[in-house]
Amino acid sequence: MTVDFRLKRTPAFQVGSLVRKGPWKKDQLRAEFAQLARWAKAQKLRTGRWIFYEHSFTHWEACLEVRGRATPSGRIRVKTLPAATAASVVFDPDEVAPRVVYHGLVDWLRARRKEGKVGPVLSVREVYSADPWTHAKAWASAEVQFLVRRK
Repeated sequence: MTVDFRLKRTPAFQVGSLVRKGPWKKDQLRAEFAQLARWAKAQKLRTGRWIFYEHSFTHWEACLEVRGRATPSGRIRVKTLPAATAASVVFDPDEVAPRVVYHGLVDWLRARRKEGKVGPVLSVREVYSADPWTHAKAWASAEVQFLVRRK
């Protein structure tokens, strides 16, 4: 499988969000997305992208894109992720190991920085078109975005 890295402008997303601070725990993230999905269903909101947002190695966020008038509830907040410039790659994690894709994207960005095209990485997110645990097509087209400033 070939993967192509590119700079792109991402749209803004209205999301329901659950923030977690502490060490990475895969099973906890899945539970947080399930909680967001139940919240959206209870509010009769249409949903879109599933976004895993890494602000730092100890600050994580599960975000579910929602369409309609959403009301916060408990730990769930409603916010807008602003449009951003991202170094992006779409790949199938069953065909190419995510660690290989992440390292490749870091190397690609290093070359763009030397060319003076982008600044440092601000944050990282993984974007899926639907629930990656239950929709094979969403899993097979995982998108990694390194948010950067364009120079």
